[in-house]
Amino acid sequence: MIDPSRVLAALPQALRGELLDSYQKIMSNYLERRWEPSELNGGKFCEVVYSIVDGALKGSFPANASKPTNMLAACQALEKQPADPNRVGDRSLRVLIPRLLPVLYEIRNNRGVGHVGGDVDPNHMDAEAVQAMASWVMAELVRIFHGVKTEEAQETVDALVERKSPIIWAVGETKRVLDSKMSAKIQVLVLLQHSTGWVSATDLLKWVEYSNASMFRSKVLRPLHKDRLIEFDDKNLRASISPLGARKVEEELLKAAK
Repeated sequence: MIDPSRVLAALPQALRGELLDSYQKIMSNYLERRWEPSELNGGKFCEVVYSIVDGALKGSFPANASKPTNMLAACQALEKQPADPNRVGDRSLRVLIPRLLPVLYEIRNNRGVGHVGGDVDPNHMDAEAVQAMASWVMAELVRIFHGVKTEEAQETVDALVERKSPIIWAVGETKRVLDSKMSAKIQVLVLLQHSTGWVSATDLLKWVEYSNASMFRSKVLRPLHKDRLIEFDDKNLRASISPLGARKVEEELLKAAK
């Protein structure tokens, strides 16, 4: 994984700062379940990404992002740029990202209060779309500008966002689940949900304050792995939460809130 402090360091400092700030705001609000249009507004993110893509195609980046007069027309103009087989990520820069930006721009700028009816929370539905598109665009930019594979690009992007929760208390390098009634298994899931990437079994043992390392692996980590709630890498003694485990955390936190 690329050091997050060096991600897209080739961009002008202010432009890079605008990109990271707008992305982190989207993701932090999403992870903290603030799904209102005002909270997950992708407009600024789209403007910064457009400026970066336009600069990459022209061969010179602007110092700061600028807002196109018409986002759709501006992105369609990017698609008309001549193809360059020698340019890394040429089709993504000219076609894929420019086609996605207007959709992302439109979802949060012009929906919101227009939602009517249905059993699904429309703001949540829109937030899922915004989160997925913004994450894909960021990973694609990292993949192109750093010349890495998609998996490494996504891991790098995931590490840019610090997950926060009132149930987690961070003290230096130590993390604690503040609900002492939660079982060791649920505490592990909560801790993994609010961490990025892999977490060592040693850290989890320390954070949960389990008394025996061998029993912790056999009674907590391996059963969670068997149930597909986590991926436990027994060789390297590390764990990462699965989508099923993430849903389990949401269910447990909702129960605790009632």
